[in-house]
Amino acid sequence: MDGSSLKSAQLLELMRQHLATDAGKELTKKVGLVYQLNVAPKKIGLDEEIFVVDLKKGEVTKGPYQGKPDATFSFTDNDFLGIATGKTNPQIAFIRGAIKIKGSISAAQKFTPDIFPKPAKL
Repeated sequence: MDGSSLKSAQLLELMRQHLATDAGKELTKKVGLVYQLNVAPKKIGLDEEIFVVDLKKGEVTKGPYQGKPDATFSFTDNDFLGIATGKTNPQIAFIRGAIKIKGSISAAQKFTPDIFPKPAKL
């Protein structure tokens, strides 16, 4: 994802490439939901960059979703990386206010580290 200073953008670029593979196509069939990610460098709500992980079409794009995503998440760059790599439990992060969620909670519960490719090195 060009022009981003966020570490999350590197992971989302890996995901974009992953969705083009057979394993990525399987994931698209299995999940079939659209997530909007509002990722802030330091504090939720400030200088957020917006990404869309579309697991209906199998693509990752930068910028707000045209329409209504199934779930929208807001978090900081580090909290997102922790969740995506499995180092942070998403439920615990939500309870302590590190994630804000809008939309379908059942859709949000499918947003787990399993949907992300395992990064070789970030």
